[in-house]
Amino acid sequence: MKNAFKLSALLLLFSTGVFAATPAKHHSAKAAPINDMVSFSTLPSKRGIEISVDKNAPGKAVVLIYNWDNDVIWKDALKKGKGMEKAYVLNNLDNGNYTIEVMVNKQIVQKTAHVYYKGDAKMVTIRG
Repeated sequence: MKNAFKLSALLLLFSTGVFAATPAKHHSAKAAPINDMVSFSTLPSKRGIEISVDKNAPGKAVVLIYNWDNDVIWKDALKKGKGMEKAYVLNNLDNGNYTIEVMVNKQIVQKTAHVYYKGDAKMVTIRG
């Protein structure tokens, strides 16, 4: 009787340990860094920027544009699809630096857009 009680207690303890253990996560391939999935370029007219996110990026991308006081002046979501890309015309903003953040899967890629006059035309360049 004592052996049967010990055996059932041991079996109960063992089964609890099996079900309580967390399974190991298997990663077949390393995920590419988000920096490699997000690209910034100026529009051909130099009046804005284009943001492109690789179609293999996990989830949607959120674009935030901040002014020099760190106030959000634009927020946009790029939905996952064939390729997430969008152009933003920035030459109607005041001269200065604007921070552009692209967040994908809780990782952030950040660049600076510089808006300035060149002659009579406003231009935009990307830095950093």
